[in-house]
Amino acid sequence: MKNGALPADFPFRPDSCVWEITLACCFRCAYCGSGGGRARENELTTEECLDAARQIAEIGVKRVSLIGGEVFLRPDWEEIARALTSRGVAVCIITNGFAMTEGIVEALRRLEIESVAVSVDGEEEVHDAYRQKGSWKRAFQAIRTLTDAGIPTSVISSLRADNAPGLPRFFGTLKTVPIFAWQIQACSPMGNAGLNEVDVRFDAREVIRFVDRAAREAPFAVGVADNIGYFTPEETEGAGIRGAEGAVFRGCGAGLTAFGIDSVGNVRGCESLYDPRFNEGNLRDRSLVSIWTDPDAFAYNRKFTPDLLTGKCARCEYGPFCAGGCRSYDWFAGGNLYENPLCAREVPE
Repeated sequence: MKNGALPADFPFRPDSCVWEITLACCFRCAYCGSGGGRARENELTTEECLDAARQIAEIGVKRVSLIGGEVFLRPDWEEIARALTSRGVAVCIITNGFAMTEGIVEALRRLEIESVAVSVDGEEEVHDAYRQKGSWKRAFQAIRTLTDAGIPTSVISSLRADNAPGLPRFFGTLKTVPIFAWQIQACSPMGNAGLNEVDVRFDAREVIRFVDRAAREAPFAVGVADNIGYFTPEETEGAGIRGAEGAVFRGCGAGLTAFGIDSVGNVRGCESLYDPRFNEGNLRDRSLVSIWTDPDAFAYNRKFTPDLLTGKCARCEYGPFCAGGCRSYDWFAGGNLYENPLCAREVPE
């Protein structure tokens, strides 16, 4: 791996990175997109991770989300996080909360981690059905432990056919804990969800309407992730379904302003583009700056033109701006990159 910042005139500047530092996990969830459970053979060593952290900072990334698997099952997670925060990179961590300890909380405080997001799928019976009995209680215990320690904490919920109808009830439960945000995202039919044929269908229009209502009364920010949308009246005129007043979807950022790294060093435009064909290079073979500045990399977004849109997206007036929505969801749910099967916008035939 070589040193290197981006050339001053390079047009694509990465703001964020999602970095899967291990695939080891407490669970083997039936819908896990990355198929977490056991660590991969030959995951990046501590030395390689520290060098990757240096490169991430050098190319100008402002925020890194560390994910797994389960981040806290990697013994050197704190060292990796410190290699980022010591260089001025904000670090967020996504966890299932099951392995949370006082020692981990103290480490998070020492590192001045920007925030921790705990994955919770809904009420106890729904959550535990896909993980194990008691995991919901442990998740909420983690939330309370984190918030009591003054660590900004949010909740992420992945929607499927079974839990989407329970959003209003779960909203009531979340209002009992002092989180700062709730992100609602679509469960993509990739990884275990695809292998197990998990029913991921839900009414995106109803979800957006719910989020619009909830955002007006919640004591925390409520928003949808980039795989639910787009340009509905609630988004363009409502209370902020993207988590902030006036925020709208500006198109998939994979390879434009964001990228992902997996636990063996593969770099892709988005860590949810979980398919080898989207790997742009590996940090064991090439430097991050070399991968990012490759003129042929991330072509699905860097070389996007509206004529690539298909179906409903090709007919939509917002197609050139939305660019077909979330590339990952398009690919795994619809089998193409430029038509979003979950878009809630009504488009005339």
